[in-house]
Amino acid sequence: MADMLIKLHRNPLTSRLVKALGVPNPVTLARADGGYTARPFEGKHALLCRSAGGYAADALRRALADAGASHVDQLPADSTVRADLVVMDATGCAAPDDYRALYDAFHPIMRRIARNGRVLLVAASPEACATPAAMAVSRGMEGFVRSLAKELGAKGITVNQLYVERGALERLPGPLRFFCGAQSTYVTGQVLHVTAQVTAPAATPFSKALAGKVALVTGAARGIGRATAERLAQEGATVVALDVPAAEEELRRVCGAFGGVPLAMDIASPAAPQQLAAFLGERFGGVDIVVHNAGVTRDKTLANMTQPQWELVMQINLAAVMAIDAHLLERGLVKRDGRIVCLSSVSGVAGNFGQTNYATSKAALIGYVAAQAPLLAPRGICINAVAPGFIQTAMTEQMPFMTREIGRRLNSLKQAGLPRDVAELITFLSTPGASGITGNTVRVCGQGLIGA
Repeated sequence: MADMLIKLHRNPLTSRLVKALGVPNPVTLARADGGYTARPFEGKHALLCRSAGGYAADALRRALADAGASHVDQLPADSTVRADLVVMDATGCAAPDDYRALYDAFHPIMRRIARNGRVLLVAASPEACATPAAMAVSRGMEGFVRSLAKELGAKGITVNQLYVERGALERLPGPLRFFCGAQSTYVTGQVLHVTAQVTAPAATPFSKALAGKVALVTGAARGIGRATAERLAQEGATVVALDVPAAEEELRRVCGAFGGVPLAMDIASPAAPQQLAAFLGERFGGVDIVVHNAGVTRDKTLANMTQPQWELVMQINLAAVMAIDAHLLERGLVKRDGRIVCLSSVSGVAGNFGQTNYATSKAALIGYVAAQAPLLAPRGICINAVAPGFIQTAMTEQMPFMTREIGRRLNSLKQAGLPRDVAELITFLSTPGASGITGNTVRVCGQGLIGA
């Protein structure tokens, strides 16, 4: 399932022709095959910029150093030196004139950010701003970040933003490692809030980050679910991989590859929440990570959609998620410092033709995690949603050629993502290092041009 345009540009027989035609030449994105390491930025050049009066620079400097980066306050005069990572503390921006700090920091280096580089901007939380002007300036950072991501995306460079509260600075190392690392290769133009809403875990390991944890992944026999189960296991988790009974044979093969525990079950069954709770309680004493990946589509325009098609999507994509969570939480089976990740979709953000049922269910999950987050925070549980865009799977390969090719180019990176890209974000949100992130929805779409 290699990208056709990348193959054409790399082929000596076709490269001249596609260049002459002006066909896009997508960058081969940097991806990580292995698990997390203690010093992922070893040998990387990091440029740390700051606005006057900012409060996050010291925390960011320590986090970069701990991760192994060689960080500097300005690039050397030698124009051949490229910045692999650019991190900006913009928490001091509180008035329109303060935006000049963004221009001064980025204008001189726009051509000196390395291919597949990472840019991370840290801003003050709008909710904590003292005046409407300061709140407006803080909120305006999102326009800068999303526009910058579109300017730099052709080079495989990702640009993301963190809003951070003063009391949550110690939560920055985990998000910084993810958004400045190879694992975030298909996550760009995104804005997250880092807070101290959830109590931080006693320990925050950055290698084998999920050792000793039990994870449940639904819809785990193929695609994103399979990639997620494999990735969680790579970080040391014991993974219960759930899928429908019809996929049991494939599920067992998948689990055999990484030592997972197969569980054949239809989550839409009324008895499923109770049966699942009993299984997790009796076998493991509970669960640390719940990934709601299972979902279905029954695409039709609303005029042509049958009632069973509508109800099946609502039952599996939404009602089953809520019912399972309610049962596990009521029985106290989601352990302290637990993580819940719901798979939404860009269709839930922007809508999609012929997907009124699917988009409704996925938009509802965005509201669900936002509402659940403050309720679960006292128990140390973080809950977030992940919204994939065009992800290259066996299913997308069956799409008509032109539909597939157009769909995979409609983003800043000009290519489709891989199931592993989604699994990387899910895995990060499942780690102790993500304790500052809850109630967020994060898109994995290469900054798709459709939607927010």
